[in-house]
Amino acid sequence: MISPPLEPGVGYGIVLGLGFAFALGMILTTFILKRYNSELVTSEMFNTAGRTVKSGLVGSAVVSSWTWAATLLQSTGVCYRYGVSGPFWYASGATVQILLFATLAIELKRRAPHGHTFLEVIKARYGTVAHVVFMVFGLATNILVSLMLIVGGSATVSALTGMHTVAAIYLLPLGVVLYTIVGGLKATILTDWVHTFILIIIIIIFSLTTYASGDALGSPSAVYDLLVKAAAAHPVEGNAEGSYLTMRSKEGAIFFVINIVGNFGTVFLDNGYYNKAIAASPVHALPGYILGGLSWFAIPWLTVSHNPRSLRPGPRRHPRFPTYPDRMSEADISAGLVLPYAAVALLGRGGAIATLLIVFMAVTSATSSELIAVSSIFTYDFYRTYVKPDASGRRLIYMSHVIVVGYALFISTFSVGLYYAGISMGYLYLMMGVVISAAVIPATLTLIWAGQNKWAAALSPIFGLVFALIAWLVTAKKECGNLGVECTGSNNPMLAGNVVALLSPLVLIPAFTLIFGLDHYDWQSMLAIRKADDDRDLATSAGADLEGTVGGGQHEEETTVDGFQSEQIQLARASRISKWTTVVLTLSFLVLWPFPMYGSGYIFSKPFFTGWVTVGIIWIFCSLGAVGLFPVFEGAAHARAHVPVHRRRSDGAEAPQDYSRRGGGCGSGW
Repeated sequence: MISPPLEPGVGYGIVLGLGFAFALGMILTTFILKRYNSELVTSEMFNTAGRTVKSGLVGSAVVSSWTWAATLLQSTGVCYRYGVSGPFWYASGATVQILLFATLAIELKRRAPHGHTFLEVIKARYGTVAHVVFMVFGLATNILVSLMLIVGGSATVSALTGMHTVAAIYLLPLGVVLYTIVGGLKATILTDWVHTFILIIIIIIFSLTTYASGDALGSPSAVYDLLVKAAAAHPVEGNAEGSYLTMRSKEGAIFFVINIVGNFGTVFLDNGYYNKAIAASPVHALPGYILGGLSWFAIPWLTVSHNPRSLRPGPRRHPRFPTYPDRMSEADISAGLVLPYAAVALLGRGGAIATLLIVFMAVTSATSSELIAVSSIFTYDFYRTYVKPDASGRRLIYMSHVIVVGYALFISTFSVGLYYAGISMGYLYLMMGVVISAAVIPATLTLIWAGQNKWAAALSPIFGLVFALIAWLVTAKKECGNLGVECTGSNNPMLAGNVVALLSPLVLIPAFTLIFGLDHYDWQSMLAIRKADDDRDLATSAGADLEGTVGGGQHEEETTVDGFQSEQIQLARASRISKWTTVVLTLSFLVLWPFPMYGSGYIFSKPFFTGWVTVGIIWIFCSLGAVGLFPVFEGAAHARAHVPVHRRRSDGAEAPQDYSRRGGGCGSGW
């Protein structure tokens, strides 16, 4: 049993102390905005943040939501297994989804400018059957992501502090629930920025300690030399010459495919990303997602990702490694403990505290996004659609709060069951694509192709899931002769299930189109989705005019036909730009950059590895500027442009102040 580097009190202090600190900060922020900015938290504001968030905050929200516990823990795990190819495959295989989703975000704002969830769009186009099918897949996505967050986060907290895992499971979401209930999506986005800023700062500290100043390593040259020795002692099966310093890795490439497939589902079916697209101001959705995707890339690529093996335990080498003198067990790697162990070896107690902080930030910010996503689905797609269509704004807010609390309890209890069943975060990460990815292509075509009929949309995910489960389990049975956790969690069965899940609709959709006919959708039912105008009772009780309330989610341009047409022109232009931009970036990350090195079997030289590391460090500093500092400057510039203007009339009296409320709300207030 490895002795944790920190005391249980430190774990409780960070989990409870920081959780309540963020909750109190958000309560205070909400009070200030309500008191001095006349901002009213209606159900529309709770779930859409006023639809005026600017690109900097959109980018930081995307980075925060996409930085799961798995981002930090799984990327170091695959690096430990496969070498430098692992974190690159993780980063590139999960960045392209965000970049491609930018196009889908633009199409959502064009097709359904007043939508609250992507499931509302499904209902508006196809009706009840498809709506229920995609609701199940959407909720399955949110559940799997939430489980990975809590299971991975609690395992790390327990390993670092000795805090009981079950206590960590229930306490990690506590502060998140509090500030999410108070501020809704706006609270999520504002705390996302704080979390992102702190997380990137800590990653920069890790990187500079590893490659510039630390006594354990201290330079790219030292890391390189130790990785060469590590390969000589324990060569990687399937890697070129057994090296950790090559992109040619058979198992790494298999992980790459699994990673791409699974992450398509967790982006394109996660209502949290659609929430951010809905919350974004029309002209800021595209740059926000591009900014977020490019900024996020450096996080898994660089998060102590090149040194876990160089810090490996062994005779006369780094006895500070927690498992010294033994190597890490496969169970510990799958549980995501490579990063905390490497951080402890690198920085001692300070490394343990820093790891605890970034894991806490990753878990809580992404969990907040999942809480809002599930709350939106149950409130608008289930409750208002099937239970009480005439629900008032006050009732919708109440239901949102109930769902946030209920879902947090559900996911914590589920996580306890997985903990005792021995299901790790790594297993869930590989399995998620098998379960959800069959719905990715039908969901995407809903917004970009008028020809997909309702039965193709509704049935292809169901049949795709069945085929994927069969492929997964049959492959596992043939390879190992059993269906245990170890066998079903191995690469080949997961690869078969993931690929079948994502690609089966390419066969199923044409088949159902031939059977049921080509649709000729005119997009009008999506445009007809209404805002929650039943929030007027909340505004009346608060003594406010809803449409005149800053941050009420109603910018003035939307009340005119000219304003709507202007937005549509802007979005059409953004759509054209996004298609070309995302195609170029996707090809660069998936093909042009990695595959020449993979195909040649190139073993990194010391100068090449030094350049590789240098680019990564420069990239993470650019990420800090893009999603850490830029939102502040963007908000400050907006504030300066909208200060009250005092003028004197000709008789010498002071004229009324001129306040501009354009773009009021979450994005503009910053």
